[in-house]
Amino acid sequence: MTQYLIGLIGSGIGPSLSPALHEREAAELGLRYTYRLLDLDVLGRPVGEVLAAARAEGFHGLNITHPGKQAVLPHLDELVPEAAALGAVNTVVFDEGRAIGHNTDATGFARSLSRGLPGARRESVVLLGAGGAGAAVGHALLSLGTERLGVHDVDRERAEHLVASLRRRFGAGRAVTCAPEAVRFADGLVHATPTGMAAHPGLPLDESLLRDELWVADIVYRPLETALLAAARARGCRVLHGGGMVVLQAAESLRLFTGAEPDAARMLAHFEELEGEPAHAS
Repeated sequence: MTQYLIGLIGSGIGPSLSPALHEREAAELGLRYTYRLLDLDVLGRPVGEVLAAARAEGFHGLNITHPGKQAVLPHLDELVPEAAALGAVNTVVFDEGRAIGHNTDATGFARSLSRGLPGARRESVVLLGAGGAGAAVGHALLSLGTERLGVHDVDRERAEHLVASLRRRFGAGRAVTCAPEAVRFADGLVHATPTGMAAHPGLPLDESLLRDELWVADIVYRPLETALLAAARARGCRVLHGGGMVVLQAAESLRLFTGAEPDAARMLAHFEELEGEPAHAS
């Protein structure tokens, strides 16, 4: 029986639930499976060097998180079409020595949003963050039918790059750069930056911009109740935390690594056990 060796590359990933989620589901599927954390802050090495070392050590695959989803691209041998369109990778599969980049964030977010905020209007949405995760969310929202997506990033050039990518794929007029104040006129707000994580506390925008007609989704899941979600909930917004996205993208990554079919519902239930809260909206 194959012994799968998988890792997660990122910064400040000590609190990650990925090892527990992957290893328990793999055990349910009868697989021998070890999941390691490869923290860039601890290792003191760049993404490319860590990926090369993992390849040399015989890893079967890697998940990639902040800040490596775009930085990893030059170190891969191939991108599947979805990852190429997004310009970001969160899953690397080693196949006969080749490093192949995939992205399961977009489908994970789309499934989580549809599941967690059923019936929510999403004609006009503001996206905060145009990095690797933001790119996946942007593509997912337009695929789900959002007619106008406003993208804001503190790095304006990065926001413009994502908007150009979205226009190439979905047509002119569907995506524009915007200021955070655009949320006053939007149906929904999606936050896709590290702000709100334990290592990056705070709010990504002025909470006075939030209003009860707005729904708010955060891709951060440690903690589940970010400062943004707490502020949005206090103002009467429907909210969605990042738990569903992280579980559903993990399920797809596990399938890519092993060829086995994970039980996403079982993984969501396991996540709820680990966090003590449901992996859906409230």
